[in-house]
Amino acid sequence: MAKLKKAKCAADLRARILRQELAPGCDLDEVRLAAEYGISRTPLREVFHRLAAEGFMRIEENRGAKVASMDLPVLRVFFQTAPLVYSSIARQAAENRTGIQLARLKETQLAFAKATRTGDAAQSGLLNHAFHEQIGEMAQNPYLFAALMRMLIDHTRLGQTFFAPQSPEDEARVKKAIEQHDAMISAIEGQEPSLAIDLTLQHWELSRDQLEKFVRPDPLPIDVISMKDRPRAI
Repeated sequence: MAKLKKAKCAADLRARILRQELAPGCDLDEVRLAAEYGISRTPLREVFHRLAAEGFMRIEENRGAKVASMDLPVLRVFFQTAPLVYSSIARQAAENRTGIQLARLKETQLAFAKATRTGDAAQSGLLNHAFHEQIGEMAQNPYLFAALMRMLIDHTRLGQTFFAPQSPEDEARVKKAIEQHDAMISAIEGQEPSLAIDLTLQHWELSRDQLEKFVRPDPLPIDVISMKDRPRAI
C-alpha cells in the first residue's frame, strides 16, 4: 500500500508540474503535500528525490524542494538543443522500432487527437508528452532517451498554451500538429529515417514560435540570440 501511494504521488506531481499547476521555481510544502497524498514526510521526501533525479524538481540543502525553474539560460539551451535531440531520436526510432511499440504509439495518437479536438488542453499536453516519450523509447538509445526526458519536461510546460488556441491561426496549428504526428508515425513504421527527421524538424518549427512567445516579451530585456534567425543553432 505504501509503495502504491508513493507511485500515485509521484505520478500526480509529475502531471501537476507538466500542467504548470505547480509553477516553475515554486517551493513545495512538505507538510501540506504529505497530508494531501496521505503519506508521511519520509516517503514524500523519497518521491521528491526521485523526481529531482528525473529533472522535475531541485532539492536545496536547508531549503527543501522546489519545482525545476525555467530561467533564460536554461531556456536558451533548450531552444538550441531540442531540434538536435528530436531529430536524432526520430532517425533511430525509424531504424529500431518494434511492432508493439508502433501499436502503442498509434493508440496514444488517437487519444491525443481526441483530446485536442474536444479542447482538453491539459490532457493534450500530457498526451503529446507521452507521444514523444514513446518515440524516444523506440530509438533504444539510453543516452538520447535521458536527454529527451529532461527536455520534454520543459517542452510540455512551455507548450501548455499551444493546445489552448485563441485564434483561427492557433486552431490551424493544432490541427497541423495532429497531421504531423500521423506522418511521423508513417515514416517510422516505414523505416524511413530521413523522412522521419524532416517531419520531426517541421513539427518542431510548428511550435517553436509559440513556445518563444510564452517565454519572452517584445522587445527582449537582454541580448538573447533570436532562434528565428538560427532555428537549428547549436
